[in-house]
Formats: sequence, structure tokens, C-alpha cells
Amino acid sequence: MIHHLSVGVADLARSASFYDAALGALGYRRVFQDETAIGYGLEDGKDKFCLKARPGARPPGAGFHLAFAASSRGEVDRFHAAAIAAGGSDNGPPGPRPGYGKHYYAAFVVDPDGHRIEAVINTPV
Repeated sequence: MIHHLSVGVADLARSASFYDAALGALGYRRVFQDETAIGYGLEDGKDKFCLKARPGARPPGAGFHLAFAASSRGEVDRFHAAAIAAGGSDNGPPGPRPGYGKHYYAAFVVDPDGHRIEAVINTPV
């Protein structure tokens, strides 16, 4: 359904450093960039998530968060550690979330601009 998602960030370099680390832990990488935007995904030129430099940008309000797919529980763990080391703040450590599903394993962080993000895998171990 969704082709890609863009978020506004106040400091593109700071956000890129954060997302390089956090998304890199999940196997995603920069697939394009210019002076005002950086896109992440798996294939060159095919971004699924894009940072847009927008001075004064603010995150969406309560209830919004963005979940990135992980391919293992280890990736979820590495995402959380990398995100915290790169300037994010903890919003829920890696672990099972039985209230979300029998196999739901996730970690939650807040990026330097205040966007709430998650890494999740929802398959049997």
C-alpha cells in the first residue's frame, strides 16, 4: 500500500547519522541523497523511508510511530543499541510484546527530532 514515507528533520546531518546507524543495524542503507534529502531502502534509487531537511520540523502527534521490519530478534537488539548510541532515547527496550501477538518482538526509540520509531519481527524464533 505505501510506496514510501518522508519525515521532516531539523538537522539533516544529525538525523542521517542517527538513521545510518539505526537502519544499518536492520540491513537498510542510503539509496539516494541530495542537499535536502536522504532516502533509505535496499536498492539504489528505491527509497522506502526519506529524511527531508525542514527547519522547524516537528514529529507527528501522539499515536503516530513508524515500525521498521527486522529479519531477526538479533537485528531488533542491534537496532536498539545502535539507535541509543547514535543519540536516540529509549522508548521500550528489546523484548517480547505478547500483548501485540504471540511472536511479536520489538524495540522502541525516539529519534533526535522526536519521531517515535520501532524495529519489529513478528515470526516464530
